[in-house]
Amino acid sequence: MVAVVLTGIANACCIIVQAWLIAHAVAGVFGSGSTVFPGPLPGFGAYLAALAAVFVVRAGLSWLNPWLAHRASASVKSQLRADLMAARLTNPLDASTPSSTLIHLATQGLDALDGYFSKYLPQLVMAAFIPLLILAVVAGQDGESALIIAVTLPLIPLFMALIGITTREQVNRRLKYQNRLANHFADLVTGLPTLQVFGRARSQLKGLRITEQRSRIETMKTLRIAFLSGGVLELLATLSVALVAVTVGFRVVAGDLDLTTALFILVLAPEAYLPVRLVGVHFHDSADGTAAADAVLRIIEAAETPQAQPVTPPAPGATEIVFDRVSVRYPGTDRASLDNLSFTMRPGDVLALVGRSGAGKSTALNVLMGFVRPTSGSVRVGDADLSEVDLDAWRRQIAWVGQNPGMLRGTIASNVLLGYPGATKAQIREALDRAGGEELALDRPIADDGEGLSAGERRRVALARALLRIEFGGAQLLVLDEPTAGLDQATEAQAVAAVRAAGVGVVVVSHREALLRLADEMVSVGGDREQTAPVGGNEGVDDGTDA
Repeated sequence: MVAVVLTGIANACCIIVQAWLIAHAVAGVFGSGSTVFPGPLPGFGAYLAALAAVFVVRAGLSWLNPWLAHRASASVKSQLRADLMAARLTNPLDASTPSSTLIHLATQGLDALDGYFSKYLPQLVMAAFIPLLILAVVAGQDGESALIIAVTLPLIPLFMALIGITTREQVNRRLKYQNRLANHFADLVTGLPTLQVFGRARSQLKGLRITEQRSRIETMKTLRIAFLSGGVLELLATLSVALVAVTVGFRVVAGDLDLTTALFILVLAPEAYLPVRLVGVHFHDSADGTAAADAVLRIIEAAETPQAQPVTPPAPGATEIVFDRVSVRYPGTDRASLDNLSFTMRPGDVLALVGRSGAGKSTALNVLMGFVRPTSGSVRVGDADLSEVDLDAWRRQIAWVGQNPGMLRGTIASNVLLGYPGATKAQIREALDRAGGEELALDRPIADDGEGLSAGERRRVALARALLRIEFGGAQLLVLDEPTAGLDQATEAQAVAAVRAAGVGVVVVSHREALLRLADEMVSVGGDREQTAPVGGNEGVDDGTDA
């Protein structure tokens, strides 16, 4: 950005030289009536050659300035996108910012920062230097003209500030409605199969059109302000230059000012107002980007929780994990998602969390993995509180299979490989076979979000991924959330055998008897009181198992 500003100032110096050459060339021709006249340069041709050289330098600076500005913009956008992704990954379950809003901010929203970094910000800095430079040059030639410029120049920033307040409010409103449109459309696409089944798909058109119309109205309001403000600032700058031109013209006629000085001032006067004027023009180019950047920075700052140097977590395979009266209440809800959960898990044990749907079993797993902080109570891993440990190091010791396992576009092999990127093809095949996926071909393609796989196939791929993570990645704790739902009895038996043979501690949420029989201990979640029961007992087992 410093280089961008320096090129702008160098360009202003070229403009001053250009104005000096034009003034002396024109005045020399009119004064002598010939293209050959005495002066600093020998004749009109010399002035033309010097002007051509100045134009070449200005052309080079005009190319270099936006090139540097776009590089700066690309660097900042890349950093913001990386920070936004990192902030999201620190709390992937945060529902305060929908995924569609994140997508809009990270793509179209931050793309609008090009106008801020390549146009507005360099122009803002140049507007602080170039008018002062030109004003000083004019003052050295004619004090009266410098006084007029000094009085009228501050009027443009004053009007810009008034316009900017209105513009910022309108742009923020527009961003809000654009996010609402993005969220509405994303929700409709996600729920389209259900809407189609119940014959309600076409009835959503009216609501979508209303949201789209509101977004269009706000966009047109923003454009209207931009066009009107541009006209106001242009008129103000034109009138200011006209004041200088009229006074200079009368003084030349009266003989109080020579033609060379008058022409020099007339050429330079618009250049004093132009940098400030362009700040107003480019402010509208930057408004969308700065609004998106503000939203991105709020998300990034919300994820930054200043704390002391995090503690290195102990290995879960060698220490107890203790939930001590853990409760979780999400913002804006009137009841706890998890209420007063207590249990102790010994190293190498298989612990099952059981209870009715919605009791908080999945929330308990999210607390265990550090995705959700308890509203009250604590989770201790050995002598360390989970809220104080290095969560990245803690999660590296965990293998996780969720209800809806995440899948990336690619193949089955590439998705299993996420568990341990250094695994060989034979190791991937073996892990998949142990998870009950013998019939799944490694090169079978997978579309976005696992499209092309059934729910049961997704779980088998995820379980194979977890087995690789345990065997080769050093994970010492296996966390499972309904890992065998959607599997037939024979495949489930294979998956259960793989879990049993993993040789690490297991925390499992399931309604399936085959998995519950593995448990060394069962913990009831969401009852009147929390209790534990040894394997084989019926305490805490949900009577309403999978239909």
